[in-house]
Amino acid sequence: MQIVKTIAELRAILGNRRRAGERIAFVPTMGNLHAGHIRLVETARRQAECVVVSIFVNPTQFGPGEDFETYPRTEAEDREKLLAAGADLLFLPEIRDMYDPGAKTVVSVKGLSDLHCGAFRPGHFDGVATVVAKLFNIVQPDSAFFGLKDYQQFAIIRTMVRDLNIPVALVPVETVREPSGLAMSSRNGYLTEPEKVNAAKLYRALCEAKETVLLSGGREAYADIERQAQSFLAEAGFKTDYFSICRSSDLAAATPEDREIVILAAVRLGKTRLIDNIAFSK
Repeated sequence: MQIVKTIAELRAILGNRRRAGERIAFVPTMGNLHAGHIRLVETARRQAECVVVSIFVNPTQFGPGEDFETYPRTEAEDREKLLAAGADLLFLPEIRDMYDPGAKTVVSVKGLSDLHCGAFRPGHFDGVATVVAKLFNIVQPDSAFFGLKDYQQFAIIRTMVRDLNIPVALVPVETVREPSGLAMSSRNGYLTEPEKVNAAKLYRALCEAKETVLLSGGREAYADIERQAQSFLAEAGFKTDYFSICRSSDLAAATPEDREIVILAAVRLGKTRLIDNIAFSK
């Protein structure tokens, strides 16, 4: 696995591989890699001759008081995992190379970025969209792989790619979970062992809400299902930011007539903020 730290070097290497007829797959990450990230790399490995992984803790998607400084950085361990998973290139850019001090351009996906997590983390998705657009411009991949744990993030990137005519095929990959059902996340490392056991109840709440939606046939108001889930989570010790039954296409509130549904949730357990979702067809 080749490690590259500058944009110019990466472009030169990928230019050669592209001219050799290789397909380029891209997996953007912020490091502290877990089984979910490795699933992305392994999936990319099966679909392309050249797999590029980036590790960049993006400062523009962290708000005031969030964990940018303390976000876990495990570069040595990440390198070993990526080597074992079959990555070809690891891109490790510096902040100064990704963001010019005088930069004035921000990519913002209006509407979608203000809902759900966007309402609780103003500016977060502008930071995500901007850095992903920059990485797509640098790598120019044929395909890019994203986990669906952050469904809203994927929906925003999907919309950005469509609206800006970016020539990349997005490949969504299902969430990898602990045996308990807890979604794999870099922030799970913040949980104490008792909290980690309790955290699995978030996925349980999502599954139960899904079953209620399917059984209700639209007769039971979705708002009641959301309230029941929030009450269950509150009794389990969670503080809920949102628990929302949405239309998959645009993440607006679902109606009984909608057939493609995603239930989005964000909760706080102790000092840790967790997100998860469950998508299904009626």
